[in-house]
Amino acid sequence: MVKIAIIGSSGGVAKEVIDVLLATKKHELLLLTRQDTPTTAPTPGTTKIQADYTSVPRLTQILTGVHTILSFIAVTNDPESTIQKNLIDAAIAAGVKRFAPSEWASAGLEQMPWYAYKAETRRYLAEVNREKKILEYTLFQPGLFLNAWTHPYQSAKHVPSIEFPIDFLNRRAILIEGSEDHRFTITTVQDIAHVVARAIDFEGEWPVVGGIRGRTISIEETIALGERIRAPDAPFAIETLSPSDLKAGKITTSWAPRFEHPSIPPEQVEVFSAIILAGVLSAISAGDYESSDEWNRLLPDYEFTQPEEFLAEAWRGKP
Repeated sequence: MVKIAIIGSSGGVAKEVIDVLLATKKHELLLLTRQDTPTTAPTPGTTKIQADYTSVPRLTQILTGVHTILSFIAVTNDPESTIQKNLIDAAIAAGVKRFAPSEWASAGLEQMPWYAYKAETRRYLAEVNREKKILEYTLFQPGLFLNAWTHPYQSAKHVPSIEFPIDFLNRRAILIEGSEDHRFTITTVQDIAHVVARAIDFEGEWPVVGGIRGRTISIEETIALGERIRAPDAPFAIETLSPSDLKAGKITTSWAPRFEHPSIPPEQVEVFSAIILAGVLSAISAGDYESSDEWNRLLPDYEFTQPEEFLAEAWRGKP
């Protein structure tokens, strides 16, 4: 049994991981949040604390006795990643053994400017350990969430469904010209949570790059899968964008996914949706979402959910 601090514990992915960790009945969970703490009785096995992420001394006090930190905090408006740097400094001062920064997505970040804080956190962690290992850490990188392809039906308990350029509901897709054979990794949120729980118990040293590979698949294979599940007798309607249009921010398709996230102010959703669409398509084309398989190899007995079975069940009986 170890004490685990969950940073950004009110987020959907964090809640999925918390549920799996609590189900093991092995660990004590310290849930840190910027929100006001509730007056109701806490869930057994958890302690919730309202945290001031600007104070390293206060964070150090809170994290004393913690073995592992899992960060899920999204700070898209903090490209310098001040919060995560403060957490890292406090973790080192408090004697924390392991740290997982807020990754939970792509291996590459160059095409997605809203992930600048992740890149800066990676740089800072590497600098901290440049001369000798001070803090053990891993970058959990599962690629895209397979659950996105069940939109508008939610297929995870806490992570809401999101619109995506490959739209199973309306049998359509938006691609970059010539990108049909480009590949990316897809992993269910449920598998991510279970891998993290097993990583907590892993007795060896955490790998710095912590790829989680549910399945690596091409855009063409994904669309063919969608057609088999959703439209056996009718192909998906495909629209394409040129790389130059994307670079210029010109979205000329007849539709575009709307990306909504708690970190995006409602009045900025339309603007950010265009930016995110361009970034995600460019990232897929660049191979940024193709994850490695470090955790697959370290946990060889874990069986990952495959997209065919997951999506066939999720869409069964749906119009």
